[in-house]
Amino acid sequence: MADYETVVGLEVHMQINTKSKVFCECSTQFGAEPNSNTCVICTSQPGAIPILNKKAVEAVVKTGLALNFTINERCTFARKQYFYPDVPKNYQITQSEPPLCSRGKLAITVGGKEKIINITRIHLEEDAGKLVHEIGSKKLDYSLLDLNRAGVGLMELVTEPEITSQYEALEFLKELKNIVEYLGTSKCSMEEGKMRCDVNVSIRPVGQKELGTRVEIKNMNSISGVRDAIAYEAERQKEVLNSGGKLTQETRLWEAEEGITKSMRSKEGTLDYRYFPEPDLVPFNLPDSFIEELQKQILELPRARKARFIKDYGLSEYDADYLTSARMIADYYEKAFNALKDKKSDSLSGNFAVAAKLLANWISTELNAKLNASKTCIAEAPVPSQNLAKLVSLILDGTISGKTAKTVFEEMYKKSADPEKIVKEKGLMQISDESAILRICEEAISESLKAVAEFKSGKERAIGAIVGLVMKKSKGKANPQLVNKILLEKLKAY
Repeated sequence: MADYETVVGLEVHMQINTKSKVFCECSTQFGAEPNSNTCVICTSQPGAIPILNKKAVEAVVKTGLALNFTINERCTFARKQYFYPDVPKNYQITQSEPPLCSRGKLAITVGGKEKIINITRIHLEEDAGKLVHEIGSKKLDYSLLDLNRAGVGLMELVTEPEITSQYEALEFLKELKNIVEYLGTSKCSMEEGKMRCDVNVSIRPVGQKELGTRVEIKNMNSISGVRDAIAYEAERQKEVLNSGGKLTQETRLWEAEEGITKSMRSKEGTLDYRYFPEPDLVPFNLPDSFIEELQKQILELPRARKARFIKDYGLSEYDADYLTSARMIADYYEKAFNALKDKKSDSLSGNFAVAAKLLANWISTELNAKLNASKTCIAEAPVPSQNLAKLVSLILDGTISGKTAKTVFEEMYKKSADPEKIVKEKGLMQISDESAILRICEEAISESLKAVAEFKSGKERAIGAIVGLVMKKSKGKANPQLVNKILLEKLKAY
């Protein structure tokens, strides 16, 4: 049996974040009644003329600039002929040559090693409609056609065949999705069909330069699905060749529930589409000023922001990676941290790294868990960033303990309440008066003679029982650091 290597190329379709479609004024709203967001243009009525959406061009160019593409100033469109029930014109308006963006690249990290994936192109095109083959659990013997999506603007990104594993494909899509969401050029919501992926998979003997027979897996709608489909398809192809069979160029579908790919049809070639210039859209040149203005709009991207978080806030790579995994999370963190600094308390005095880490922990654990459970995005969190900053400040100042903070946070999340008011109204302030804590510690020691004896005999863990009694007597309000300090001093002198 030969040793094979996997070669993968991706074609990623991302819905452009515009309010109206790419060639008409119909809404792009998701979830509207079927066929309610349509007009004579996107349903292809006789004599209807498309009008190009400027915002769609801006989104594609901006994405290309962020991914180090060469921007082609000549903007042209073509008709791509194909005959599907969900394409009312029987052709798609797209770009052939040149695309708006040529020759870009994206850096990914897999197994601690960085790799540059070259990208062939990004072009602008319109989406097709949608065929509904079933309703609920009842399968129908006919299909229903919804043209709400027909004419929605897409940018299609095509990579070079340089991805060599399902893990590289996974990281590429995650990184791409994050960058595009940072730019705001697409929402990339895969559950709403706003990001879809066609995957081209082939294998070849190790050391061979020529590509093997390519199989395309169509319309993948989850990043994990892409990963699993590549793994399965590569193994399937190896089994075919090792058993003496021959691979055919074809289009296959991914059946997620079964975990397999299934043959759909033979793969079309470029000639099958019979591209020709779109006569209703006149070619034009993009002014240099147009491109320069879009370049100025590109702010800090995920990788740069992650590096800054590590440098400026002293965060670990793990924490910085999570916090910059989505622009909304990174924005929330920075707003919260700035609110901490604005309080001008002692919270950050000598505790800069501690404050940064503590804030990161509260976002990635307590807040994230609540958001996931309620399927809420952080931008809609009932705990504003300034309130989380106040909570962290109360912990750092010693006003409340970490345990009490969790109780306060529950109230904050339920009622979107101010933590300072909750602490004051419920009397949750931590006892930090040394003389008061000393009295409670002395009482606890006198009632815990067995634990005292164990501690004196070398069993240092025995102090835990005494600490627990102190906390019980103080109703959880005693400052834990002071409790431990005083108990150690008293026990060593006992």
